[in-house]
Amino acid sequence: MGLGQTVAVYGAYGHTGRFVVAELRRRGFVPVPSGRDAGRLEALAASEGGPGARVASVGDPASLDRALAGAAAVINCAGPFATTAAPVIEAALRAGIPYVDVAAEIEANADTFAHFAGRARAEGAVIVPAMAFYGGLGDLLTTAAMGDWTEADEVHVAYGLSGWHPTAGTRAAGAVSSRRRDGRRVRYANGRLEYRRDDPPTLAWRFPEPLGVRAVIGEFTMADVVTVPSHLCVSEVRTYMTVEAARELSASDTAAPADGRGRTAETFLVDVVVRSGGDERRAVARGRDIYAVTAPLAVEAVERILTGRTRTTGVASAGAMFDARDFLHALSPDVSPELPS
Repeated sequence: MGLGQTVAVYGAYGHTGRFVVAELRRRGFVPVPSGRDAGRLEALAASEGGPGARVASVGDPASLDRALAGAAAVINCAGPFATTAAPVIEAALRAGIPYVDVAAEIEANADTFAHFAGRARAEGAVIVPAMAFYGGLGDLLTTAAMGDWTEADEVHVAYGLSGWHPTAGTRAAGAVSSRRRDGRRVRYANGRLEYRRDDPPTLAWRFPEPLGVRAVIGEFTMADVVTVPSHLCVSEVRTYMTVEAARELSASDTAAPADGRGRTAETFLVDVVVRSGGDERRAVARGRDIYAVTAPLAVEAVERILTGRTRTTGVASAGAMFDARDFLHALSPDVSPELPS
């Protein structure tokens, strides 16, 4: 448990940030809310109680230093992470504390590995990007499915969502990513990220019951294409999304989830298939509310880092940093994993 340790939460008043703050409190940590919007921070502090909020801007390094002062770790929940990740990581390195974020942006996560891997390793720092539903959960499932395999030909991560009501942060991050790609889509094939202008295929994916066969958007690429090949020897990582959820994400009139009302009714089933030669292994996770479930993922990571249950230092994804099988089982009842024996 947290035993009163303080954890700074940057972007604490956002939809996911509120879940993270609540999960930290539930586990005995003392969350220190931070962000650039003083009014929203004050409202959060008034409703939640606890230590005073700390206003900080990514354009003001001194304010970030004040926000992280005395904290044992920081969780960055403020997107777009193309803007926030590097400044908050720099502040965490100056403070000498671990950094965890919940970024789903492919390019932002790739930037974290590219720009901070060598420095973080040299300093013995711990930086875990994409410690969230997208990027983190799929990486843990893939690592658990790989087991004793040292390499694989293909990794397929299929997202069976009953619905997707994107937050304003999700929409903003998606817009930033689209601009960075010049409107192109991205996939991971032949051992690298490839950018394309053709339309992604629509396929049929056989999910475990009760979903069964569903139409999915093939190469609906998520952060798993950065996290998985960052530490596993695979040449193809493909991600898929149920057509209904993809349509809700793209529709401009899809309502955002309401803040402060607990978990939504939307369910998820993440189906991971790893293939090597003629062999195949599968790992599955079930749960509810993709934003709410990010909180136990991020906070479990912080708890393991602060208690020394890590496998490496530097910049590392969830599957590289932690014992994947043990981590997944620790997420119960928020996540129900089904792993190969």
